[in-house]
Amino acid sequence: MILTVDFKDEQEYLEVRAAMRSIVRKAIFNTLAYEGFEKDVEVSVTFTDNEQIKELNAQYRNKNCATDVLSFPMLNSYDEIDIYPEPVPLGDIVISLERAYLQGHHLYHSVYHEVAFLAVHSTLHLLGYDHETSEEDEKEMIRKQKEIMEIIGF
Repeated sequence: MILTVDFKDEQEYLEVRAAMRSIVRKAIFNTLAYEGFEKDVEVSVTFTDNEQIKELNAQYRNKNCATDVLSFPMLNSYDEIDIYPEPVPLGDIVISLERAYLQGHHLYHSVYHEVAFLAVHSTLHLLGYDHETSEEDEKEMIRKQKEIMEIIGF
């Protein structure tokens, strides 16, 4: 599998360094590998702030509040994967670095750890997982996130 990640930085809260991009790429790659994803894939990752992610959350989810990460899958279902030529356009991830920094601080870990977790979480969403549909799905997603974070060293 070849992973192509298109990064955009639309915030001024934190400087996005190569290490941040590398951790996000590693989180996405390992999530896809964990799930047995073998096709070449493209993912877009946008770093933003609380104000911008609040606007997106209101526009696309009818929730007028800031959140840490939003996922915009390109596939309606995982079964559609075979209709796309490679690389498969998996979708878009939007991460509020402002929120990630504050959450990481609150949980006593680095912003890099939190951003990696948000990238894993969002990639699972791009693959069709949804913790909001049932308690069982939420437990499965939590378990997978924990295992993937251990694989990548967090």
